[in-house]
Parts: sequence; structure tokens; C-alpha cells
Amino acid sequence: MSDVVLQSKGLSKQYRDGKRDVQVFDDIDFELCKGEAVAIVGSSGSGKTTLLNLLAGLDKASHGDVEIDGISWHSLGDSKRSKLRNEKLGFVYQFHHLLPEFSALENVMMPLLIAGKKASDAKGVASKLLQDVGLSERLSHRPSQLSGGERQRVAIARALAHNPACVLMDEPTGNLDETTSQEIQDLILRLKVEKEMAFLIVTHDEKMLSWMDRAYRLSAKTLNQITD
Repeated sequence: MSDVVLQSKGLSKQYRDGKRDVQVFDDIDFELCKGEAVAIVGSSGSGKTTLLNLLAGLDKASHGDVEIDGISWHSLGDSKRSKLRNEKLGFVYQFHHLLPEFSALENVMMPLLIAGKKASDAKGVASKLLQDVGLSERLSHRPSQLSGGERQRVAIARALAHNPACVLMDEPTGNLDETTSQEIQDLILRLKVEKEMAFLIVTHDEKMLSWMDRAYRLSAKTLNQITD
């Protein structure tokens, strides 16, 4: 079985702006393998989030295709696309998007409950994940009772609920101070080793590149490798 968990082939995206076509990027080939942490950097407006959405199957490419664990997004209808996304991918954003009225435990349980798991089973999985990210003493706390780093760790635990092949992160430390960012970095490095998960991190913070397996820069409508 191939170690490649996420792959784009000839990926291009353009959109219509009035009477003209705007090319966001063109002909992007990219691979992410099991147990890797890879970054994509670029200035604001370079298309990083657009690329992440295409890789996640949340948007459709103008040309080219994306495969997750060898399955093409292009070949699937909306319902199968959603099912594959929920099974294979986890998502973490700059702002945690936790539900404020629920505890840390309930927030992590939520995707499992939506998928039809029994509450007792979901609770067990969520408790273990929160323990894994160092929050075993904070299960009953709501987001407002947690620090920024703790909220982001809950968001990471939630992203891991389905044991995804790949976790996609959009500016995961962009709203955190330096100390808390370091804590999140350490957590990602530990998880990728212990669980052999792949992490794709989109960021404008080039300080993150020092601990990545590889890094790419998105600029001038192309994606170029800058570290290996």
C-alpha cells in the first residue's frame, strides 16, 4: 500500500471576475505521505486557503484532480465526497470553532455522535483523545474557561476523532502567542510520530518551516518546494 495519503495532479483554479478570468494558481502537483508534517507558505491573497479547500474536496478545481488515499475527489458525488472527507480528513483552523455551550469533552464527541456512534463509545474515544493532547483534567470545561492553547488542543483532538489519514491546518497558530505556538508545535510533532498521521499546515509564519519535513511556497500562481 502506498504511503501517499494526499495527492494533487495538475491542479488549477480560476474564477470569473466580471468579464475576465482570474487564475489563482496553475498546474500544481503535490504529495503528502503518512507521518509527514508539510507546510505551504505564501503571502496574504496568494491562494493558500483556496488550495487547502481544493485538497480537502470543499471546492472543485478548474482543471486537474486530488486523491485522498488513492480515491479521486473528481470521481465522487457530493454525498460520497462528504463521507470520504469525514472518514479521511481532520480540520483545524486559526480560530478553533468550538461550540461555546458544550464542554471540551462534548465538543470532541460531537463528530462521532453525528456519525452515529453510541454516546458511551464516543465519550470513551473523546476522553482518550483529550488525554493524548494533555487535557485530561479539563474535560468538563467550556471553551470560555480554557486558554487559547487549550482551546486549540481541543480543536486538534476533535480533528483526530475519526483517526484521519491526514489533518489539514489553516493558520493553526496564527492567533496564539509564542509560548502557546510552541506547545502546539510540540503536540503536532508528537502526534505525527505516535500516530503516523500526515499534517498539512498552511501558514504565513515562516518560523514554522524549521520543524517541517518539507515546505512549499505558493506565489506567482505556482507551488515551489523551498525546503526538504
